[in-house]
Amino acid sequence: MYFFLLNLALLDLGCITTTVPKSMANSLWDTRDISYAGCAAQLFLFFFLASAEYSLLTIMSYDRYVAICKPLHYGTLLGSRACVHMAAAAWATGFLNALLHTANTFSLPLCKGNALDQFFCEIPQILKLSCSHSYLRELGLLVVSVWLAFGCFLFIVVSYVQILRAVLRIPSEQGRHKAFSTCLPHLAVVSLYVSTGMFAHLKPPSISSPSLDLVVSVLYSVVPPAVNPLIYSMRNQELKNAVWKLTTGFLLNL
Repeated sequence: MYFFLLNLALLDLGCITTTVPKSMANSLWDTRDISYAGCAAQLFLFFFLASAEYSLLTIMSYDRYVAICKPLHYGTLLGSRACVHMAAAAWATGFLNALLHTANTFSLPLCKGNALDQFFCEIPQILKLSCSHSYLRELGLLVVSVWLAFGCFLFIVVSYVQILRAVLRIPSEQGRHKAFSTCLPHLAVVSLYVSTGMFAHLKPPSISSPSLDLVVSVLYSVVPPAVNPLIYSMRNQELKNAVWKLTTGFLLNL
């Protein structure tokens, strides 16, 4: 679990640094400029890291399923080599997915200006600038990606249904609490990640507006990576004690 959390932390850090520093720099310099190559790089990196993170969250649901439903086989099914292979598969999936979408998106002719109603480069906003019917090809790829993401979501749901059934069969209340405590952080992260992403891209056009799109984009691109470390770390008693000592020491020095 901690190996996967390390990978998740790296992906969260990458997601934040891909979009936020450039946006902050633009705000400080009162500009909204970004180069064509910079826009392509930003789109690729964000799509790569977000796709890899979603794949990793799917793998982590399998990790929790094996740990709770098949604890005696955990060492066999999720040894160190298997964990490395699964993490590498998540990173590779994100890389190939981002490479395909970025190459396809930036091969389109853009003839409707060069202004994006967003604080970072994302595919839906770029497609609005295209005047070619070739954008339907990218929309088709996005539909395929959505269906693959939905398949991962179903896998996570099925895993947690099995986990819930196994936990309810645990006779002791302490055992059930321990099992739930190992799953709730992951479930909270998945819920936050999926709900914000779905609302951002599946909201009705009738309620769409530049200001709402900006707020929603912050919800799915900035909030989950920023909140994920807090969700996972706060169940660690040693870390909570360290934060408490740091906070009380700071207040006493005031």
